[in-house]
Amino acid sequence: MSTVEINAQVKSKLDEARAALEREISAKQDACLTCSFQAEDVLLAKLAIELDANIPILFLDTGYHFAETYAYRDRIASEWQLNLINLLPAHTVAEQEAEHGLLYQSAPDQCCKLRKVEPLFKAVAEYRVWITGLRREQAKSRTNLEESALFTLPGGKQVLKLAPLAAWTTREVWYACESLSIPLLPLYERGYTSIGCEPCTSLPLDPNDARSGRWAGRKVECGIHIEAAPKQ
Repeated sequence: MSTVEINAQVKSKLDEARAALEREISAKQDACLTCSFQAEDVLLAKLAIELDANIPILFLDTGYHFAETYAYRDRIASEWQLNLINLLPAHTVAEQEAEHGLLYQSAPDQCCKLRKVEPLFKAVAEYRVWITGLRREQAKSRTNLEESALFTLPGGKQVLKLAPLAAWTTREVWYACESLSIPLLPLYERGYTSIGCEPCTSLPLDPNDARSGRWAGRKVECGIHIEAAPKQ
């Protein structure tokens, strides 16, 4: 596919993403957008603030992120005047490590639960619409990702989970960011392809699997995109 064809395709997909966001974002502040400050999330944030400059941008501040991630978050939040909400776990890193040791080594699922899943679900429950930068190409676990679907939180509340970039490729995301003059997280320049907490993120172990550098291959999801099981 030529550059001209790619640009035309990306423009069409940008129009579709904007339309999907416009249908759900309103001045009622009943929509939120989760942002890890990876490329797709920042692209989506850019599109969302065009429609509502005050849309809540939720960032999971686990205390374990790369210094580069924090610096980039602060830069983008300042330059774009984001309504950034940093979600904090119940306990600081020091408190958790004093009680449990290095959970990210001994029990990564539990670490993710305490520092990501619980704070995120608590925050998302305050909204009607949850906008994410999830894409099907990111992982096998996301192959059947829907662009719009109801998501049941642990407390039983349902929110509309919107993934406007579900069908996008990594290449399209990067072209779109370039066309909109969006600077990207510098860690990409060092070879990282999927970026989370520093202790659980490495360079990709498999060049064909962008998320193969997460959790040393021990798992592929942190848990925030796994729906609660129905109550019996």
